[in-house]
Amino acid sequence: MIKRSEVRKLQQRAADMYSRAGIVLTPAESENIEIAEFGLGHAHSEGLELVTYINTNIYCAKELALFPGQTCPEHRHPPVGGSAGKMETFRCRWGNVRLYVEGDPVSKPKAKVPEESRPYYTVFHEIELQPGMQYTIPSNTKHWFQAGPEGAVVSEFSSSSTDENDIFTNPNIERMPEITED
Repeated sequence: MIKRSEVRKLQQRAADMYSRAGIVLTPAESENIEIAEFGLGHAHSEGLELVTYINTNIYCAKELALFPGQTCPEHRHPPVGGSAGKMETFRCRWGNVRLYVEGDPVSKPKAKVPEESRPYYTVFHEIELQPGMQYTIPSNTKHWFQAGPEGAVVSEFSSSSTDENDIFTNPNIERMPEITED
């Protein structure tokens, strides 16, 4: 659960980051920035702020904002309704982002795993994206990502997105948490 007043603060902070990155949002997009705090109660360490431009049964385009050190928890996009699962390309626009996927793990990851969720991070093949760099994550692949010290803005281009079907390693995560009034 997250309070509406906290959602508004996080939306404003994310809108400021998009602006710094040169991403122009309409007033309606700024007011409707999605705050994914995953029901964990610590959005500043594990969370994600996003704007969905379009999401059809064929493709999807989003902007993702991550505050300094903020982590999107480990998850995968499974096959749904005959599809192979979401395949997504991340393109770093501002700041830097450390992406972890299945594969040979690095011995010393640059990201700091959130202490309260340490057991739920299992993949450590590291890809570091700077502005202008991109990486495509295959369908049904475990992955997680974390912003560097100044935060990050990432454009996501993907096949159709069904966030409600994402499978998180942490069983405590609620992809669509409840927002309560103040």
